[in-house]
Amino acid sequence: MTITPALLRLVRLLLMAMLWSVWLTPAVVFSAADQPLHVFILAGQSNMQGHAQVRTFPHIGMDPATAPLLAEMQNADGTPKVCDRVWISSLGSADQEQFGRLTTGYGAAVGGPKIGPEFTFGIRMQQHVKGPILIIKTAWGGKSLNTDFRSPSAGPYVFDEKQRQQFQKQGKDIPAIQAEKDQATGQSYRLMIEHVKSVLADIKRVYPDYDPAQGYELAGFVWFQGWNDMVDSGTYPNRDQPGGYDAYTDAMVHFIRDVRNDLQAPKLPFVIGVLGVGGPVEEYGPDQQRYQATHRNFRLAMAAPAQLPEFQGNVAAVLTEKCWDQELTKLRAQENVIRQQVKKLVSDGKIESAEERATFEKLRTEQLSDRDRQILDTGISNAEFHYLGSAKILGRIGIEFAEAMAALRKQ
Repeated sequence: MTITPALLRLVRLLLMAMLWSVWLTPAVVFSAADQPLHVFILAGQSNMQGHAQVRTFPHIGMDPATAPLLAEMQNADGTPKVCDRVWISSLGSADQEQFGRLTTGYGAAVGGPKIGPEFTFGIRMQQHVKGPILIIKTAWGGKSLNTDFRSPSAGPYVFDEKQRQQFQKQGKDIPAIQAEKDQATGQSYRLMIEHVKSVLADIKRVYPDYDPAQGYELAGFVWFQGWNDMVDSGTYPNRDQPGGYDAYTDAMVHFIRDVRNDLQAPKLPFVIGVLGVGGPVEEYGPDQQRYQATHRNFRLAMAAPAQLPEFQGNVAAVLTEKCWDQELTKLRAQENVIRQQVKKLVSDGKIESAEERATFEKLRTEQLSDRDRQILDTGISNAEFHYLGSAKILGRIGIEFAEAMAALRKQ
């Protein structure tokens, strides 16, 4: 075929058209909707429920170090954030299951609205995970790992000889006590597993936009519990001695293995929230010294599973003590001194009982600065064993859980 100038011009035009077509065709972009649903399970007792009232949020902004966290937790007008990509199903924090988009109000229902670690955990995980997130939270107050959350491979709870002798001295029916213990053993564990499986079997009920074609990934598990075990001198008779809580470590190891087995997720990233009420034990004040050994031993036992070879790189321990607010502790102690001063005035007959409240407020105003009183009134909404009901503390704990989980997922 003879290539004429006209044919060359035609070929050039066709090539130019093809190039323009390629340049103008939109690239294929994989959006968040193309990602699998990432499912995180949060479990534990009352501190996983969360007792930080929303009214304590302003205290976060009073500290320049945590003010940026407050900006993550609320909108410019001061209303709490509602997550666009995070949904939650929560069982145990209220009388009935709660579910919907993640926001405040998924903490303990009594005296709410409150938050637990789930709120900031979900907010921060959005920065680490593309696509939608589902949090399945199961938490019940006053539950132990040695009994209520005891997992199948840990075996039955067996009373030791010292406990049995104590029952005999008290004239108690040992077989009846053992039968009651057998019935309670593992009950919370089973409820937890059942709820997780129930939600996963019908995800659209909780997360209406879920597309089964995109699927889901069991992305991580966070455990935050411990108080009932720490104070149980029956189960842990040598708790003030080194190794006094070894039985907790053993139960925790079985728990991790069993959760992974029952959910068919053999390498499920697992974060242990180590109980840190009161802050670092090295910084305990005079009134806390008697608890120092016990608290230290328990925290070591909680963190120990993360050091085992089989759990290297897939289990992490988060020391929640580093999220404690020492200023709140100091101011609460000063306020308690004032309270004791007033009680002594009443007992010595120097003031009437009817004057107690007004006298307390007068001395409080005289001995504490305006800022100190504002911090106390704003930052605390519960007792020490509930992390003072402080959103500043629990908010930071949720962030620490999320960062630890992100680090495990990278490994």
